[in-house]
Amino acid sequence: MAHAVRAAEPAEAARAAEAALTLDAGEAAALTEALWRPPAGRRWTALATGGGVVLASMSEKDPQAGHIDLLAVHPSAQGRGHGTALVRAAEEWLRGQGARQARFAGNPPCYAWPGIDVRYTAAACLAERLGYERYHVAWNMTADLATADLSVADELARLEESGVTVHAAGDDRERVAAFVAEHWNERWAWEAVNAAGLHYAERDGRILGFAAWGSRPAWFGPMGTAEDARGLGLGRVLLRRCLADQRAAGQDSAQIGWVGPLRFYSRAVGARAERVFWLYRRDLA
Repeated sequence: MAHAVRAAEPAEAARAAEAALTLDAGEAAALTEALWRPPAGRRWTALATGGGVVLASMSEKDPQAGHIDLLAVHPSAQGRGHGTALVRAAEEWLRGQGARQARFAGNPPCYAWPGIDVRYTAAACLAERLGYERYHVAWNMTADLATADLSVADELARLEESGVTVHAAGDDRERVAAFVAEHWNERWAWEAVNAAGLHYAERDGRILGFAAWGSRPAWFGPMGTAEDARGLGLGRVLLRRCLADQRAAGQDSAQIGWVGPLRFYSRAVGARAERVFWLYRRDLA
């Protein structure tokens, strides 16, 4: 069945996401709103069929790669070809932008998920039916904010004895972002500037580490410590400061996105590995 594809409106994208993304219904509207406000210069589009929506964008890291950032088909329209029509339309738009590969994978710094949550089985089946290959696996950890020990008083006192102070960023966000860009990359720097909460540690006016939350709605990250400041215990303090913010904002749990060091988060706040994502790609002819 052929479906006419047109430009999507923000409100209909939010409605489709809230109905289709059952695992993320509570933040679906915030996700679509965030994707509608990407970094300046990002090339992106939002398309709809009436039964669903797709958002796609060009990679800022690989100029030949395009991303399918969000695909949502309303439950009442599933099984009628809307998903196929939307993916094919997104691929056509990506080709027009110069992409040689399409990916069901997060496009940092502004993304919804690292890939397809394995529990969204229909989406994974659609990707594979349309010729996408699974090429990587990513995972999130979950911190239970109701039970996690987020105390930092003793550690802050110890750090202050060595001249290290920890702050919540205010008007100095750009300064923190410059540190992040210098030590990591511009994508993390964008997340630091656009985070709901940002904390950093410094000594003698020199920033040593940072942690952010909420640049991707409700999630923790990114965070990092300068190489010569590792071993001071800054990461644990900065993590706990951010999670305390999230708890104060009314969250009962926090997703630690696209996790690398499982052991650190498990020991620091009792986080557990939970969400698993498959990343898919397909070469565009």
